[in-house]
Amino acid sequence: MSSFAPDGRSTAVVTGASSGIGAATARRLAEAGFSVVLGARRSDRLAAVAASIPGARALPLDVADPESVEAFCAAVPACSVLVNNAGGALGLEEIALADEAKWRQMWETNVMGTLRMTKALLPKLVASGDGLVVTIGSVAAFERYAGGAGYHAAKAAERALTEVLRIELLGQPVRVTEIDPGMVETEFSLVRFGGDADAAAAVYAGVVPLTADDIAQCVAFVATRPSHVDIDELVVRPRDQARVHLVHRRPD
Repeated sequence: MSSFAPDGRSTAVVTGASSGIGAATARRLAEAGFSVVLGARRSDRLAAVAASIPGARALPLDVADPESVEAFCAAVPACSVLVNNAGGALGLEEIALADEAKWRQMWETNVMGTLRMTKALLPKLVASGDGLVVTIGSVAAFERYAGGAGYHAAKAAERALTEVLRIELLGQPVRVTEIDPGMVETEFSLVRFGGDADAAAAVYAGVVPLTADDIAQCVAFVATRPSHVDIDELVVRPRDQARVHLVHRRPD
């Protein structure tokens, strides 16, 4: 059997959908025929994104808050696709100067948030008869740079969670995919640097980075494969980036 929304379309849940990759993914999945449910903390921006997508629902969601996750998932009667997109990086301090509060917050959103959402919606994904979990990871899960230890640790743990989930669901009607982007120009760096626009802009200086929609198209591709086809992992980088720390920058 399949899990369908009232209008007959399969339901896709997207976390962190108030901007960036999450918002772009919601739009692409809606275009692909899914009924989308959007979740994020910034309710005003979330409502604006949902208003631009026919039939979309917006529900408040903080993946770092177990009660918020419980309330959100209880309001979703059926689910066939879960996109674990909520996450992000905070700071770029060396380990000697590490801010433990930032490390905890990154762990709560990237790791525990993915765990909470997946655990809560897994029965509905199985019941759909053709479920899919897509986790938006990062090349930072397996490539390192100075100052990135907190984010590396969180994304590596999220990657481990995803890999084990795939093993544990063998034989169940649920596919599991990890998409690991390289440099994508969104609000990611602006958040990482605490709103410092100059520091965020310097990350992309002289580079043609990926866009949020580039990753959203990858999610839509994965979600529209036949049910027997599991795209295990996609690593997606801009042409100007060979490794997370190896980037070609054009002169001004």
